[in-house]
Order: sequence, then structure tokens, then C-alpha cells
Amino acid sequence: MNTILYPPPALRQPGHIEPCVDMLGRPLTDLRISVIDQCNFRCTYCMPAELYPSDYPFLPSSERLSFAQIETMARAFVRLGVDKIRITGGEPLLRKNLEQLIEALARLTTPDGRAVSIALTTNGSLLAAKARSLKNAGLDRVTVSLDSLDNGIFQRMNGVDFPVDKVLHGIEVAQAVGLNPVKVNMVVQKGVNDSQIVPLARHFRHTGVVLRLIEFMDVGGIGAWSRTHVVTSEAARALIAAEFPLVSLGEGKPLLHETASRYRYLDGGGEVGFISSVSQPFCGDCSRVRVSSDGKLFTCLFAQDGLDLRPQLDSAQGLESLLRRHWQRRGDRYSEVRGALAQASGRKQYRTVRMSLVGG
Repeated sequence: MNTILYPPPALRQPGHIEPCVDMLGRPLTDLRISVIDQCNFRCTYCMPAELYPSDYPFLPSSERLSFAQIETMARAFVRLGVDKIRITGGEPLLRKNLEQLIEALARLTTPDGRAVSIALTTNGSLLAAKARSLKNAGLDRVTVSLDSLDNGIFQRMNGVDFPVDKVLHGIEVAQAVGLNPVKVNMVVQKGVNDSQIVPLARHFRHTGVVLRLIEFMDVGGIGAWSRTHVVTSEAARALIAAEFPLVSLGEGKPLLHETASRYRYLDGGGEVGFISSVSQPFCGDCSRVRVSSDGKLFTCLFAQDGLDLRPQLDSAQGLESLLRRHWQRRGDRYSEVRGALAQASGRKQYRTVRMSLVGG
């Protein structure tokens, strides 16, 4: 685990944020908010159609946090040290008038006067139509999930026959309006889309888009997950490096509080990242907290239970105190623990929260 050092009181600048750290010395800096649990895709690794049919009982709008409640909650988190907020889902662009929330969050500043970074993760299906209004509202960056350039593979994986060209167009529009750098997340499954690793790398070289390859994780509705379906980051990196030599930007490890190990192409073709959440869990310096669309706080994507924040949303002071206490008691290492279980058995052996509810 990385050792995190903070300046002594005599050296602290005006506006210094007293860090809110957990039992393992990890500060609270990143907030991920799921604004809706519905999605218009049925990706096989997240919301497979057999588990999420057309009549699945998603949350009614009355049970989702309102934009006002989300803003209240976000302000409390920012006062505790959060300086990065990511909007997730489900598919967040299905939430009506999302630009109003983005605009409110974009006005937030940290106690020392810095702007809070606002990002969004999307499947890209609605991005072309929404990119300009999102940018105008104050969105800084966007991450797009894209698992294949091959249309047949992509349509099988998204479960609704959505064409890959429309997602690629959305990425181009996002770049054009300034939501940069655009990141593309590819979840790699052995025997499903691992043939697309090099084609995706080739496609996004010299474009400014940062491709990130994610190991197939045992989350959400994937009860049939097996380690035999995982393509490790090491293996994926070797495939790309064989065609496009790579240079590490962080000694082959994620930088502090980041999830991806970052590499650049030796010829200046851009950057590619690898998220090794199965083969090399990064619990040691995890600074992220998630809030589900119904207002429950989760300290890990693999957590099983959440803290209901709704009763405190009418009291800013009470909410901030609750969040501080909860984070300070945090000592979980869910990814490392579940990784050890999966390593022993090769299969998923534990319950996880629905991914579309808590966000990716």
C-alpha cells in the first residue's frame, strides 16, 4: 500500500482541506453517482437479458434521488475532500434533463477554491445527440464503453443489436465539442471479444482517444463468471505491444488513486491503459465512494450492503458528519478478498450489489 503523507499544521495553506481518511489511510477524493438504474443495452457482462427482461422492476422515478438531493449530497462530499465526481448508471443519458444536474455540480468548488472535475460514463448510444448540451452545462470529460469494432460482436455483446457506428459517431462528436480526453473502456472476455484488442488499439491510435482495457470482473448479475473467461492485463498488453511498442508511464502500476496502469505508444501514437481489477486488485489506495440511484452509499463496487443516506439529506451538517464517520470506519478490501476466493475456486462465490444500481 502506498504511504500517504499530509503537511503538518504549520505548513498548511489557507483553505487547506483536513483529509477524511479511512482506517487504512485512504483519503476520500472520488465520488461516483448513479443517476438511474435503467439501461437501453443488455450487455452480457453487466445486465444480461435473461436476468433483466423488458418487464424487470427497475426503480420508479419517485424512488430515485432528485437532482436537489444529489446536489446536497455532493456538496457534503466536496467539503470532505472530494474533487472528482463521475455520473454513472445504468445509462445516465436516459435520465431526463441531466444537463440541469451537470450544471449544478459544475458550480461546486473545493474549500480551497478549486473547481470540481465532472465526468460521465456512457454506452455512447445517445452521446451524439447530447454531447454539446452536456459540454455547455459544464461536463468536463466523458468515458464511453465500447467492447468491439466488429459490428456482429458488438451487437451480440450489447444484447439489443445496437450498431457500433453510432457509438463511434458519438465519440467523434464528444471530441469535437471538447469533452477531452475521451476515454474508451473495453471489457475483455476470452473467446468473446479478445480478438478486438489490437483492432481497437489500432483504431484509436493518433486520435487523442485513450483506450482502456478492463479485465472481465465478477460483478452485478454475472453469476456465471469464471476466471477462465478473464484475459489478464498482462496478456492484453503483450498483444498490443507486439504490434505497437509501449512505454510505461508509471512503472507498470496505476498512479496514486488511479485505476489504470498507463502506457504510451513509443511512436507517439497516444496512450492506452489497463485496469487489472482481477489479477492485481488496487484496494491499497482506493479513494472512491459510490452512491446508488436510490441513495445508498457503497465503499466498493464489490460491497454487499449500502448505507442509506436519504434520512440525512435534509440536514447538511448531519449528512457531512455521517459521511465522515462512515468513511473513517472504512477498512474494506473487497476486491482483494473476493480475488483470493476466486483464485481458489475459479468461480464467483459471493453476493454483489446490482451493478446498474450502484454504477460502474
